Amino acid sequence: MGAGTVRRRALPRLIATLAALLLLQPSIAGAWGYFGHETTARIALANVRPETRTAIARLIAHDRELGTPDCRIRNLADAATWPDCLRREGWRWGYTFAWHYQTQPVDQPYDLRRSCSGGNCVTAQIERNQRILADETLPANVRLEALAFMVHFAGDIHMPLHSGDNDDRGGNDVAAQYGIVPGLNLHSIWDGALAERAVTAAIPPLVRRYSPAERAALGGGDSAQWGAESHALARDFVYPNAFGSEPPSNAAILTQEAIVAAVPVAERRIVQAGIRIAGYLDAAFAPGPLPEPERRP
Repeated sequence: MGAGTVRRRALPRLIATLAALLLLQPSIAGAWGYFGHETTARIALANVRPETRTAIARLIAHDRELGTPDCRIRNLADAATWPDCLRREGWRWGYTFAWHYQTQPVDQPYDLRRSCSGGNCVTAQIERNQRILADETLPANVRLEALAFMVHFAGDIHMPLHSGDNDDRGGNDVAAQYGIVPGLNLHSIWDGALAERAVTAAIPPLVRRYSPAERAALGGGDSAQWGAESHALARDFVYPNAFGSEPPSNAAILTQEAIVAAVPVAERRIVQAGIRIAGYLDAAFAPGPLPEPERRP
């Protein structure tokens, strides 16, 4: 048997192994994955005021008061992944699971109030938890919980498929191939593989102190604006990028060209999330009350 034949026979096993390894990565567990969420938190921490960094450390000292020994918060990166860690205890934290997203059909205009009954959506919970975090009359463990939720959900909302949907649960029902790796879905690719490639391939590194001009260009806005941006990206880029010129179906192939085109989009959203989280943290720990939130039905 020739070496070429052996290699051809081994290739399917190699592809299957790569797919299995990708699926086993913890980074595919939630929006932007653990790796992406940790990166947004590190960007945020590098760009907050020194006073904010000190205040965060004081709250994190109350980690054991959360009563989640299997989901510790020892730093801001831990805080950013804590709400996904809670998924292992659905009996206790299941009421929070709807807070991670606010998907809306990409063929319809984005509506802040849609898919948010009773405030159970990502935009409402970003604003709610920032207000809890800012309230110094509340116990430290309550504010620490709010810190983790706010930082995590602000990351979630920047992932386009947590706002845009094509009757496929934000891409979860779309079987997808990432390059030569099969067995994934469109949502998991944007959560994991694309986010990780965007972070690891970035030059200069994404985690750094950004200049005032960069922060002005990348930051600002509120959860409503961030959700509308993600919805537009899902409509105008994510789905067309996955399907090319073919009409949408329940299967997609991200070619190498599609992946190369998607990486800068993922990179920008990760950086925007980190810079904007920094802004929300600085506002929460600044003297004086936060502005009144927008009224919701």
